[in-house]
Amino acid sequence: MNNEAKYLGKAINYPKHYAPEILVPVPRHLNREIYGLADNNLPFTGYDIWHAYELSFLTQKGMPVTGLLKIIYPADSPNIVESKSLKLYLNSFNMERYGSNKDEGLNIVINTITEDLEKMLKTDVKALFFKGHEPSGSDFGHYAILEELPEMQEVEFSQYQEAPELLTTEKETSENKIKAGTHLLRSNCKVTFQPDWGSAFIHLKGTQIPEKAGLLKYLVSIRNENHFHEEICEMIYKRLWDQFSPDELMVSCIYTRRGGIDICPVRTNLPELMPVNLIHENRLMSKLLRQ
Repeated sequence: MNNEAKYLGKAINYPKHYAPEILVPVPRHLNREIYGLADNNLPFTGYDIWHAYELSFLTQKGMPVTGLLKIIYPADSPNIVESKSLKLYLNSFNMERYGSNKDEGLNIVINTITEDLEKMLKTDVKALFFKGHEPSGSDFGHYAILEELPEMQEVEFSQYQEAPELLTTEKETSENKIKAGTHLLRSNCKVTFQPDWGSAFIHLKGTQIPEKAGLLKYLVSIRNENHFHEEICEMIYKRLWDQFSPDELMVSCIYTRRGGIDICPVRTNLPELMPVNLIHENRLMSKLLRQ
């Protein structure tokens, strides 16, 4: 926990100059061991997608350049980056000068960010800059939103600590697939305990599928769990994987922006189930309710 809590929950002065040393790596295995996930035998592939809305620097002539930075790195990296350290790191570019013009400066800054993150995460990283926020499309528009189903208005909710026993099998159905989501996702930072809001989307196909009310009750039960975003996504995935032994499974958690950054992990057993716009390096997925 010491490394994770280096900056979280503490008053920190923003660096006035470029500061790669401020980045904090967090080993993935620390949380995976709780759920029986071994780094060398993961039941999924996936990515962590970050959108940083406040990237800015100066050209050599002093003109500010600002826009959105999209960062993508794979779920099999040994480390994740702690979010506040990334915010501080990106802000360390704000008053630095790069390039004789915007394009030259962007090339220097993006290459620098990519190299620094690859060194810290020990994996390949894609870092892309967007001048505008025009979305490419929705990846989840065809998913049923569970809390909007009429029958959910009669469901009683009482558990707010993660309760996998709420996941029950749909008994009276001819379907072998469910594509469902919720905008009721809430968990808490494992260090500061501040709430993190978001949406979760699940594609599951197999001989057993979750009963919708039980699935929503389970997702609501995460409300008081204290984990990082990536860990919540993997927890949901592992619970569904163990309970239903599906042929196809994809879990994506789209968290709200906090401190100028949102984190959107996705995990799946089949690469073709990846949300196209979310993981594509040159696209921006349409924003959701809590973004």
